[in-house]
Amino acid sequence: SLGYRQRVEESRNGLHLDRISKILSRNPSRPHMDYINILTLSRSSDRFSFVATDLADLLGSHGVQATAQRLAVMRAVADSPHITADAVAEAVRAQIGTISRQGVYDALGILGDVGLIRRIQPTGSPTRYETRVGDNHHHLICRSCGALVDVDCAVGATPCLSASDNMGYDIDEAEVAYWGRCPKCLKATVSNTQELNSSPVG
Repeated sequence: SLGYRQRVEESRNGLHLDRISKILSRNPSRPHMDYINILTLSRSSDRFSFVATDLADLLGSHGVQATAQRLAVMRAVADSPHITADAVAEAVRAQIGTISRQGVYDALGILGDVGLIRRIQPTGSPTRYETRVGDNHHHLICRSCGALVDVDCAVGATPCLSASDNMGYDIDEAEVAYWGRCPKCLKATVSNTQELNSSPVG
């Protein structure tokens, strides 16, 4: 929407987080995905300093008590899209010193239940987590190396949400995974094939 694009553009222009928060609070009809998307968008930028109080306010607005463990888990997922639970545990321990494996799963479960993070479960791969929520995007997964990247759903109409028979369900999200090989693995395969073909026989 125009409002969301405006907020993203303003974030790129270097406005401080508290001003972005005020922009969002003026339009309470927008879902929390705006805040999360700005958080995710800004993870690679040094323009913002997302301190614990910002995330604490976000968790509190969703009825979640902002414990040190939950804040650290939220930061870990925001900093590393498609992160595994084991990697979350490592990142959290680097932040706050200690957390049990069960503590990580509990925090991920709570944050997922309120819609602050999304769980991705590729077949045959560890469960991944991300903070990009609410936009019905999909994923590309490499069969060779396991690389996983986001891909937007169809622009405008979203045919993936129109099942041939919805069986009475009110469908609001579709989980689509495109499997194949990433450019890096494809290049490696071509190089290996060329080496084999050029090798002397006998």
